[in-house]
Amino acid sequence: MIRNAASLDFEKQVTLRQLRYLVALGAEGSFTRAAAVCGVSQPSLSQAIRQLEDALGAPMVERGARAFLTPLGREVADRAQRILLEVQDLGDLAGADDSALLGTIRLGVTPTIGAYLLPRLVARLHQQFHDLRVHVRENPPALLVEGLGAGAYDVILAQLPLQAAGAHVERLFREPLHLAMAADHPLAVRESIGREDLAGQDLLTLQRGYRLAEQTIAIAEEAGARVRDDYEGTSLDAIRQMAGMGMGLAVLPELYVRQEIRSGDDVVARPFRAGRHYRELGLLWRSGVARSAAYKRLAQELVACVKDIGISYR
Repeated sequence: MIRNAASLDFEKQVTLRQLRYLVALGAEGSFTRAAAVCGVSQPSLSQAIRQLEDALGAPMVERGARAFLTPLGREVADRAQRILLEVQDLGDLAGADDSALLGTIRLGVTPTIGAYLLPRLVARLHQQFHDLRVHVRENPPALLVEGLGAGAYDVILAQLPLQAAGAHVERLFREPLHLAMAADHPLAVRESIGREDLAGQDLLTLQRGYRLAEQTIAIAEEAGARVRDDYEGTSLDAIRQMAGMGMGLAVLPELYVRQEIRSGDDVVARPFRAGRHYRELGLLWRSGVARSAAYKRLAQELVACVKDIGISYR
């Protein structure tokens, strides 16, 4: 493609530094905070933004008590974010062996998984890969997807299915689900739970937005149970505690049950008959990134952790 002189002149004027500053300003809404994030002085950041506006021939920022991006500024910032991610991936491509687990991996994970699996994973990685650092942050699924697309995470670990445009999905394992109840509940004497046992029962759920909440609702509809609409738990611990007080039954994953429920507790957990209900976990990363081989290796280590725990992972 032949580009005209004006296009070539524009490319000379716009720099990655300016784009990075604009993205930071859009995220922070303040010249002062954006400058601190970028590690530069506020006048330097302001001047770079002015130069970008001059190159584009239009204002990018509404200046006032807060700095708001104009509609054009938001569009440019979105494209700039994608450009910066591509440049980052180019740098990774020029780095070490594709499958090497080293450097820093920013891992996002849902709260329903992180505390019950990642300690084992981090310990395993520390023993085998001394040059690897894993930075972990928990967030609800929607924020994980948003962060992956924006480059805040390299990979995210979540329950599937999860809609994430432009992401590669690496399926890891299926984890059995259990039904938790107060120790004095009539179903506590059962060795396993069938669909017929749930008819007329009250089920507790997590807040909407978690795949496990959707599963609980589906289980209730199939079995003729009721979902309590006056309470939505913010964590697995919360719905376990409600179950222990006799407020209903909680659907909990096996990783949680193994770690948090012990003999003699006020809560007991029973498996669903014939492994009928389970959740599927996966690792997601942006399609086409240079480190995809390394992320596949990370997926293999996650599966190995589950096998060590003794969970039937397929």
